[in-house]
Amino acid sequence: MDTGRRAVLAALVGAGLAPGSAALAASAHAAPPCTPPLAGRSSSPGGPGRRPAAAAGPVPPDFLLGDEIRRMPTTRKVAALTFNAAWDESGIDTVLAELRRRGLPATFFPTGRFAAAHPAAVRAMGAAPHGLGNHSHSHPYFDDLSTEERADEVLRADAAIREASGTEPLPFFRFPYSSTTEDAIADVNDLGYAVIEFTTDTNGYLGPGGGMTVAAVVERAVDALTPGAILQMHVGSAGDGVVLDALALPRIIDAVLAAGYEVIDLRRLLTEEFSTASLGPGLSTL
Repeated sequence: MDTGRRAVLAALVGAGLAPGSAALAASAHAAPPCTPPLAGRSSSPGGPGRRPAAAAGPVPPDFLLGDEIRRMPTTRKVAALTFNAAWDESGIDTVLAELRRRGLPATFFPTGRFAAAHPAAVRAMGAAPHGLGNHSHSHPYFDDLSTEERADEVLRADAAIREASGTEPLPFFRFPYSSTTEDAIADVNDLGYAVIEFTTDTNGYLGPGGGMTVAAVVERAVDALTPGAILQMHVGSAGDGVVLDALALPRIIDAVLAAGYEVIDLRRLLTEEFSTASLGPGLSTL
């Protein structure tokens, strides 16, 4: 990481980036909340992690830094359920009720704006056994932003999620649109966050208007099953109230379990079982 970027991030973290700092909405593109993964991957050495001033939680281990994580490093048949939240509250109660009925954990990635607008929903998402990640404040393309603007987006979201949830968010960041670059990953890592993307997006966010159905959502999830799979879904709607991922969740869970997979908590990435029980490069016994 170059000296200039490090100096900018150090100054921003030290200042705490109060939520009243300038908004970056002008940088956002008019596009769905998250698109499927972009072709190609970035790889860069992870810089020393710096959590926001208020943070007291775990710091991501080194093996999670320097690249985007699209699969948990394991040979076991395990999968993680994740949900992004950037729109309204549609489908949240349905998703949480199904997870509660099954006794399963999930990780939710709200934006800062969502957290500020829907604090009760974020508190419910962050209640045990679930965890909260960070999905930026205003959901812009990070490749369009400077180091300073990226830090503003991440830290403003962190502050909003903390205030809404009353809990310690996980040191996990998910890029808007899954649009990652080497420099952006380095900036996020240097703020103390691992970049947790996904093995597949179910594309449920496209809705019926985008040609998706519950059956198609389930099929995409099942087709992506592999040891360590991270499934990305969405809560909220673009205004029609239809949340295909919420409707498909019971069938997705049934299919995951029928295939012999266990649904696990993403926060296990922060434990010793991944970083020390190595079977080879990037693999763990879990």
